[in-house]
Amino acid sequence: MHTGTGKRGAYKAAEVCEIAHIQPYVLRSWESEFPRLGVVRGGSRLYRQADVEQVLRIKQLVFEEGLTLAGARRRIEDESQPQPELPLEEFVTPEFRERIARVKDGLQELLGLLGHERAASGSIGRAESAERRAAAGDDKSAAAATPVPAGPKAPVKKRAAGAREKARRARPSRRHGGRA
Repeated sequence: MHTGTGKRGAYKAAEVCEIAHIQPYVLRSWESEFPRLGVVRGGSRLYRQADVEQVLRIKQLVFEEGLTLAGARRRIEDESQPQPELPLEEFVTPEFRERIARVKDGLQELLGLLGHERAASGSIGRAESAERRAAAGDDKSAAAATPVPAGPKAPVKKRAAGAREKARRARPSRRHGGRA
């Protein structure tokens, strides 16, 4: 698509409207249907070259092909979807398949050895070992694992009503400019 301008970094909305021969309100309505259209920098919206090309594509779909904005959005999304890749089987040689099978067998053998070593060495989790110690009757670990209930709280001493009144009178009053 020819834009009629050279490749620049960013375009203002008025420039995009001039390039695409559309009114500013049309561009603003397209921004609501295509939220990735343009970027906001410094309070104004700027458009990259790719955005200008997308505006021209939207114009073609809406005005020439008669699609709605939603239809144009769907068409553009479909066009931007990656094409399905060729099946991998076409590129994998029999030698490569054999090598993958050997690597897979080696990894499974290592996994089996690691699983066997963990069970034989007694490497178990902390929760399991704490449970085993408690089941064996080790009082220290059972006592450490059992939370101690909190006792009754000590009563808080309250000021006598007379002491509170005396303290209040000793403070300067705000209503009278600091005088008591």
